[in-house]
Amino acid sequence: MTVRILGIETSCDETSAAVVADGRRIESNIIASQVDLHRRYGGVVPEIASRKHVELALPVVREALDQAGCGLDALDAVAVTAGPGLVGALLVGLSAAKALAWARGIPLIGVNHLRGHIYANFLANPDLKFPLLCLIVSGGHSDLVYLEDHLHLRRLGRTRDDAAGEAFDKVARLLGLGYPGGPLVDRLASDGDPEAVAFPRAYLEEGSYDFSFSGLKTAVLNYLQGPGPHRPPADVAASFQAAVAEVLVDKTMKAAADTGVRHVLLAGGVAANSALRHRLDRAAAHRGLAVTYPPLELCTDNAAMIAAAGYFLHQAGRRDDWDLNAHATLPLV
Repeated sequence: MTVRILGIETSCDETSAAVVADGRRIESNIIASQVDLHRRYGGVVPEIASRKHVELALPVVREALDQAGCGLDALDAVAVTAGPGLVGALLVGLSAAKALAWARGIPLIGVNHLRGHIYANFLANPDLKFPLLCLIVSGGHSDLVYLEDHLHLRRLGRTRDDAAGEAFDKVARLLGLGYPGGPLVDRLASDGDPEAVAFPRAYLEEGSYDFSFSGLKTAVLNYLQGPGPHRPPADVAASFQAAVAEVLVDKTMKAAADTGVRHVLLAGGVAANSALRHRLDRAAAHRGLAVTYPPLELCTDNAAMIAAAGYFLHQAGRRDDWDLNAHATLPLV
């Protein structure tokens, strides 16, 4: 019997709703982006994001149901992002999810946003087998997570300061590229030399799986403000991008070797970065490891990944009460 989960995602500046069947088949995945709204400010304005979610939440849910060809009576549960994220934005999605679940008398399942990013990979590759290692890289997070099974996750490393995506956005501003920075840096870097500027790599202490990109961002700033001559912007972008990707991949390969994992996942908005994908593919192939990453449309924030994660929690008997609240810094484990 098919189990259908309605997913709702409003953690930042995308209003998204999706219907996913049996945790792996996307029947709809509607994403209303606010990028154009926030671009003029150079980043997401939380109050504006929250107000836009209020405007869009129910129409997006309605469109997701229509595209899936089903009504509320066909749903078995509602899964919603409970954190981490912008509290005001999260509360809009939570309120909508609670109302729909209560009206239908079906379970409400709160999902960690990072767990959702991981489960985008199960939509891309339904036959994934545990154990798995996932590198999550986004605007607010850089994490290495070991997955023993659907319920047991262990975080091996995390960012100690700037996340990879945050560093991309800040360097994009330094280069005058605009917002959002990640895709713009990636595009500019495609015409540059990744070895043109010797930016630092922060590996931290011996054996650490943690990340640190604040020093790299400062190194780019110092280079651009320092005495010339300077390399072209494309070379700066490519050299910065290479420094980020090298550390991310090196630590992922070390974690895979130390845990004995043979299959590596990539997740989060920065998972769309071409240099990171290329370097991870090459390093994994050299070590005989399999690699899975989602298609580009599932790298960004979306509700299908939340519904997929919610399905496996639902199958494990997970249910949340009506007092489920939003948490800006909700820990993954």
